[in-house]
Amino acid sequence: MTCILLTGASRGIGAAAREALEARGAKVIGQSTSGEGFGTLAADFRDPLAPKMLWEAALEQAGGEIDVLVNNAGLFAPNPVDVSDIEWLDAWEDTMRINLTASAQLSRFAVRHWQETGSSGRIVHVASRAGHRGDSPAHWHYAASKGGMLAMHKSIARAYAAMRIYSFAVTPGFTDTAMAGDYLESRGGDGLLADIPLGRVAEPAEMARIIEFCALDAPPSMTGATLDANGASYVR
Repeated sequence: MTCILLTGASRGIGAAAREALEARGAKVIGQSTSGEGFGTLAADFRDPLAPKMLWEAALEQAGGEIDVLVNNAGLFAPNPVDVSDIEWLDAWEDTMRINLTASAQLSRFAVRHWQETGSSGRIVHVASRAGHRGDSPAHWHYAASKGGMLAMHKSIARAYAAMRIYSFAVTPGFTDTAMAGDYLESRGGDGLLADIPLGRVAEPAEMARIIEFCALDAPPSMTGATLDANGASYVR
């Protein structure tokens, strides 16, 4: 049975991914800030020690072997340039720690685990369209964190492919989650859909199918790939 550690598992894309992966027979150990839900571990990634404690708890729950890490947890909150210096910096640091640094810590633990056991492993990074094209004036930090995640993903893929450690990234555009819903409303709601040729935002289940594919089915030759899913609103 494939054992998967999935961060941000309690809602939106994470909850849909968990359902899809479990339907395939995988054992999913989820993470959320509160730990709410069966088989879900609590970890607040604003705490620098939280990723290490999460990894160790997940490894114990998994019986000593984790096959796949899905870095999905994310913070998306506005940070206007005209707030105070300390407010702006605090928001920047929180977003970087949750979106990028915790993902880097967990990825490092996963890579070292697979190196030590000699087993193959996969990491799936849920980044964002913003990592390619940037984001709004109030979301520099979010775009920077996701751009950093993509650079990290490519580095992992190139460094460890020969060890059968594979890295994949998903870059959703707007997705129908509570997080994106607030943003859509703040940017004019339906008017923003004019920028999406598909004419609608994505469903969490669509993103879950891509995560499921990367975690369980993608051929090793795809390591290093980034899969865009944005309704053709940004085409590279």
